[in-house]
Amino acid sequence: MVEKDNSGKPRTGVLLVNLGTPDGTDFWPMWRYLREFLSDPRVIELSRAIWYPILYGFVLTTRPQQSGAKYRKIWNRDRDESPLRTITRAQAERLAKIFAGEPDIAVEWGMRYGNPSTASAIDRLTQAGCDRIVMLPLYPQYSATTTATANDKFFRALMKMRRMPAVRSVPPYYGEPVYIEALAASIDKHLAGLDVRPEIVVASYHGIPRAYFERGDPYRDHCLETTRLLRERLGWDEERLITTFQSRFGRQEWLQPYTDKTVEKLARDGVKSIAVVNPGFSADCIETLEEIDMEVRETFRAAGGRISSTSRASTTATKAWP
Repeated sequence: MVEKDNSGKPRTGVLLVNLGTPDGTDFWPMWRYLREFLSDPRVIELSRAIWYPILYGFVLTTRPQQSGAKYRKIWNRDRDESPLRTITRAQAERLAKIFAGEPDIAVEWGMRYGNPSTASAIDRLTQAGCDRIVMLPLYPQYSATTTATANDKFFRALMKMRRMPAVRSVPPYYGEPVYIEALAASIDKHLAGLDVRPEIVVASYHGIPRAYFERGDPYRDHCLETTRLLRERLGWDEERLITTFQSRFGRQEWLQPYTDKTVEKLARDGVKSIAVVNPGFSADCIETLEEIDMEVRETFRAAGGRISSTSRASTTATKAWP
């Protein structure tokens, strides 16, 4: 994406970093991706002596098949890649077009886990003459499991460089007015296209273990503030827009209320139509396209909610189920 600038002028690189993606849906690509992801001590805070026997003895023998089956449901077959990679690339390309008239700015993208790696993106920027890099972790709300580990990977790559560029990491943007406005615009657009007005809108964020929050991770507070600001911008009350957390893993307690349990209860309580927005995801991915749009959708339907159609959109994905 980045072209070499021969002017000799200093250049600034803008590096977008997203979570990551497997290279394929078969066993070994999934195994490699899950091993890297679940070996990260920022993600799993158990000691290696306890966690590694579980990881290698059970998780990595069963989960690659299970996760691969889920990825196959949403896989971009035209490009033979996950939607997260497709969308993140498109975001970087669009940003590059915005800066097309600024020859001293270059744009690249990379992943915390999988390919293209963060290190390879840094290399492309430095090869293009960038002596300064602004790294943007694509997570609106901060968590040690996302923003911090993206920074860890970024700085570890820099540690191996003899000629290191000057760098800056962009802070979380959960309260930025332009971000809240983008969420509100996405919701307004999708709800305007529905024949039935959803009774409740669910803001579903990726969860983290409750213990991480209790140890000082600010993620839950950032999510609640995002919902509060969005509610304020839309002019809705606390019953119209609610917060839930999805994607829990393992047996420990995660942040509550859980998305799947919440939509099931809503349906059993007589709510017939809801919409789901995912404010914590910068691009559609396995958690929005498969977990929310398929699994949670079916949970709501099975409990009595009526579903006729679902709309999908990247960046601020809104799923509407009348």
